[in-house]
Amino acid sequence: MKPKAIVDPSPRTLELLFSLDNLKRLKSLVGLTVWETGRMPAEMVDKHLAEASVVIGQTDLPRERLERAKKLKAIINVEGNFQPNIDYEYCFQRGIHVLGVGVAFGKAVAEMSLGMALALARGISEADRLFRQGKEVYGRLSNQESFLISGAEVGFIGFGNLGRALIKLLEPFGCHVRVYDPWLPPRWLAEFGMAPASLDAVLSASQVVFVLAGATAENQAMIGRRELNLMRKGGCLVLTSRASLVDFDALTAKLRRGDIRAAVDVFPQEPFAKHHPLRKLDNVIFSAHRAGSLPAAYRLMGEMIVDDLGQILKGLPPLRLQRAERETVARMRSMAVK
Repeated sequence: MKPKAIVDPSPRTLELLFSLDNLKRLKSLVGLTVWETGRMPAEMVDKHLAEASVVIGQTDLPRERLERAKKLKAIINVEGNFQPNIDYEYCFQRGIHVLGVGVAFGKAVAEMSLGMALALARGISEADRLFRQGKEVYGRLSNQESFLISGAEVGFIGFGNLGRALIKLLEPFGCHVRVYDPWLPPRWLAEFGMAPASLDAVLSASQVVFVLAGATAENQAMIGRRELNLMRKGGCLVLTSRASLVDFDALTAKLRRGDIRAAVDVFPQEPFAKHHPLRKLDNVIFSAHRAGSLPAAYRLMGEMIVDDLGQILKGLPPLRLQRAERETVARMRSMAVK
């Protein structure tokens, strides 16, 4: 008999994640018990968990449940953020793989981040807005505050999945990149051709600052009034990772003064307040948490899931998905996607 899988993927669906070919591959590996209308009911989870070799989704798995899951080999989170609803330590002790699909968003978010940076540096959205109002400015006079990304001083705050995808896209531009990431050793960062730096140095030296770090217990509102005041006049802030890293009141005040420009894809509460003063500012590019939400990214998740599940069922280590790590997973603080 084939191993069994509980599929509890909300807010994702099988159709979103798997192409027909990859769904066929998945079904060839495991027998599926699927629930896609919200979270799988507790009684259904409890009925099937004892026989399950894998759980695909964000099912609540405290120790008392896991102790009944004697056959469980893997838990695959398909939302993107590791949540505090699993007894991770029990999984580590028992050799149960806890994996996430967040790495699949890397290229999509990196492309959007680069596009936003180019739009800010060259005033693209502002020029478009003025043209539509019949107030366009032609030629040299329209570029008084514009600059080239090529050869620019660039700063990364965080160098995880998003940073590693973005650095590849920046290579042709020949930027000088400084990185602040307290979880990574400086010499390891230097191997990527980047200059390890303090947070203050990244903010003060960079023409463009990319906020790319995941949310942790240590970095809530780490970019506040003091930090924003370190940025160069005319500098650009691109926020595409987690809103909780930035004090939005301080950011709004800074942008109101016209000192910097910003592109924002993530917000403290979503949907973002309709009458928030940030919405009225012309030096901000807005995106409704859509940087990574491409069909191609979701289908990549499905491909990765099937590949790594095949590895695990053969007794081999997973290769493509992101592992939950004992030392860091308890420190993550990302909001769940709804």
